[in-house]
Parts: sequence; C-alpha cells; structure tokens
Amino acid sequence: MSEDTDALLDALERIAERFDEEQDYLTELDSRIGDADHGNNLARGMREVVEKRDEIADEPLDEAVKTVGMTIVSEVGGSAGPLYGGSLMTASQELEGGLDEASAVAFAEAYREKLTDRGGASPGDKTMVDAVKPAVDTFKRAVEEDDLPAVDALAKAVDAAERGVEYTVGLRAAKGRASYLGIRSVGHRDPGATSTYFALQELLATLEDRVGAADATDAYAADAAERGGE
Repeated sequence: MSEDTDALLDALERIAERFDEEQDYLTELDSRIGDADHGNNLARGMREVVEKRDEIADEPLDEAVKTVGMTIVSEVGGSAGPLYGGSLMTASQELEGGLDEASAVAFAEAYREKLTDRGGASPGDKTMVDAVKPAVDTFKRAVEEDDLPAVDALAKAVDAAERGVEYTVGLRAAKGRASYLGIRSVGHRDPGATSTYFALQELLATLEDRVGAADATDAYAADAAERGGE
C-alpha cells in the first residue's frame, strides 16, 4: 500500500465516523429546506466506502479515489451521491502521478469545476458550492502565492469553508428542493455546505496527525544521531 493511499484510508475512516456522529444534525438541517435524508444518505454511503478498505488499499491513489467516488455515486441517494461521488471520480485523474502540493491544487480545482458543472450552481445559490469554492480558492492561493505548506494551506481552506457555511444562512436558495421554499429558505445552513465543511475538517485532522508524526520521527532521529555522536 502506498503512503498516499494509506493516508486516504485514514481520512475516509475519520469522515465516515464524523458523518455517523453528525447524521442526525445533517438530517435535521435537510428537513428544514430539503427532503430530510442528507445525513442518513452520507452516513450510509461512507460506511459502504469503509467496507471497501481492502480493495482500496491495493490501488494507487488515483484509482483509490475513483473507487471512493463510484461507491458514493452508487450508495448515496439524492443529489449528494452524484455531486460528491461524480466530482471525486473526475478529479481523481489529477492524482495519477501521486499526491503533492501541485496535484492537490489541481485535484481541488477539478473537483470544484465538476461540482459546479454537474449541479449548475453558482456561489450564492445556497448549495455546497458556497463552501467548496472559497475553500478551493483559498487553498490554491495559500499554496501558489503564499508558499505555505499543505497543512497550513488546508487549515486556511477549512476556515474559508466554515465562513461559506455561515454565509449560506442568510441566502435564499436558488437550486434544488430548497429553492421551492422561496424566502422561507433564508435563515438555515445549507446541509451540503455543512457536510463539506465536516469532511474538510477530517482531512485536515488526518494531515495534521501525519505531519506531527513525521516531525516526531525526525526529532527522534536527530536526537538519536546526536546521542550517538557523544
């Protein structure tokens, strides 16, 4: 198993656990402006993804992400399946050469583009795009312009996604079932933007743990080398 795929499996398990924990909350959000199944669908879909751990473990990163996307499309009902899963399937092509900061940016941009194309939503329509677009734009800027390491760039992206979720509260929905409510959709967080934010939080937690572990290993090695030279 490659290190990148191992990290992906770690992140998937964290996301699945988070969606299980937040299932009722996400469903409650969706009951206010949707069809009350967002949390249930995502929790069930991610459980199916985690059950494919052995299959995913044998795949290179791009194929592993594609498998995740295909599973989500087939197992998650409503609009979330095609939006989440289909976007992952398309964006997975950017990871063919493995994961580094450049391919991570390319992956994020491809995900955003496919999501907006598939859903036909724009920023301000009160959809997951309102979390995804600022997160991706912030991540790209942090990597390419600010020259930040990936963990710091992703932390900024998570903050941007959180602001995007809060931004949806005051919006009138223009897409999906929520748009049927008209002005009554104002005052509620968008469930898709919220679940996107939760997933990004767990990606960040995975990266932080791995960077921390690597730093600890390097520090131990340096200390051992110093002691060996005494």
